Amino acid sequence: MAIITISREMGSGGIPIAHKVAEKLGYQLIDGEMIMAAAEAYGLSPEAVEQADEKPPHFVDTLDSKQFLDLHLIELIILESALKGNVVIYGRGGQDLLTDVNSVLRTRIIAPFEDRVERWAEREWLDPDRARYLVRKSDQQRAGFIKYYFDRDWDDSVHYDLIINTQRLSEDKAVQVICESVKDENLEGVKASGKKLLTDLILRKKVEIAILSSDNIDAYMLEISVEDGIVTLAGQLHSKAEKTAAEKQACSVEGVNDLQNDIKVVEYRTNPSEH
Repeated sequence: MAIITISREMGSGGIPIAHKVAEKLGYQLIDGEMIMAAAEAYGLSPEAVEQADEKPPHFVDTLDSKQFLDLHLIELIILESALKGNVVIYGRGGQDLLTDVNSVLRTRIIAPFEDRVERWAEREWLDPDRARYLVRKSDQQRAGFIKYYFDRDWDDSVHYDLIINTQRLSEDKAVQVICESVKDENLEGVKASGKKLLTDLILRKKVEIAILSSDNIDAYMLEISVEDGIVTLAGQLHSKAEKTAAEKQACSVEGVNDLQNDIKVVEYRTNPSEH
């Protein structure tokens, strides 16, 4: 069950590298095109994917709630594909989505900013100033996506196993290095435990989606964990009715063997004199 994640900066050459790695290894490439093709089966429209895929929040409650649910559905597509094994996950916060799965090879493709601007201008036939604006905006958007949803600095090197600077290494050499690295014995030795963790991650994602789909639950402070099919709900909700609804939604998910409800009810204060 080999899994490679590829984080990339715009203009770094990540796109052709990801395609060539997948082709050379015979792996499935999980990218925007694959997610769009699978979206309908998960109840996602093309417009919903476009709005949620690798996008930071709008900071408008109604928009963010819909985007957050759609993002979870995109993540479910990625997780269920990853469980089949032999995949290359291109972007989408793959290294963070699978942070506890030790059998994943986490790679990052980088290059100096001006090199990336030049490449993007040549690739898209753009004015250099326009390319510079788009590359900078892409960096900010992707960094914001990772920071908001995974609370991590996108550039923090400790979260990657392999960082390749394409100013220094050719595209073909980058592909070779990645293909050789995924066969490392340290990754091979933990594939079985990785499959178990992925199964629990998928069930947790399904429970999250079920709860987020309910209009009667404000799940912002809710914490969900899964181990061996046993779901634990913790954190805070604002009423006993919400707590009961969350438990009902979780139990409705196929694959839940048991449920532990440790949610604390912290009701809103409505009387101004109590503040």
